[in-house]
Amino acid sequence: MHYLDLKIQLKDFLIFSIKDIEKIDMSFHNQRLSEWQKKGYVKKICKGFYIFSDTKINEQTLFAIANHIYEPSYISLEMALSIYGLIPEAVYVITSVTSKKTRVLNSTVGNFMYKHVKPQIKEYNGYSYKIADVEKAFLDYLYFNSKIKDEESFESMRFNVEAFKEIINMQKFNNYLEAFENNALKKRVKKFLTYINNA
Repeated sequence: MHYLDLKIQLKDFLIFSIKDIEKIDMSFHNQRLSEWQKKGYVKKICKGFYIFSDTKINEQTLFAIANHIYEPSYISLEMALSIYGLIPEAVYVITSVTSKKTRVLNSTVGNFMYKHVKPQIKEYNGYSYKIADVEKAFLDYLYFNSKIKDEESFESMRFNVEAFKEIINMQKFNNYLEAFENNALKKRVKKFLTYINNA
């Protein structure tokens, strides 16, 4: 298979795997990918996954890559909270939640962290990539950060209280909270909501 043939066949793929190529050409040899990397045609993201070198890398493409290289997963935690304007700091690791085991993947385009939750937690689609909605992202964050449990730790988050009050749908928030089936989390959330209401 010639490179241009591959590019035409996979023109709608942001990221592709060796398996994707083999669906087009079962006789494809992996050595060709090494040759194309040396020529600058393709770039290896991590084991088994590639992008075309002229692919524009921005926040949205990184999110889609994060979804694809470790499935099923969705953007959440610090990254989602930053997107929704609930925390002020820039986030340099793409943080996701998965029903598979916790994992960190370092790649040529960015670093990706995946945290495990119970499989019954649903995924929510946002734009062309999967991202938790704001209520779910916040609860994911508290779930994985059990040390955040009192006024002092709430303040250390530098959380945008006004944004929280404005954009959080409390009915949806409480439904997600029930889905966690975690009493310790419920207690910490109750303390946080008291903190928010008194702020």
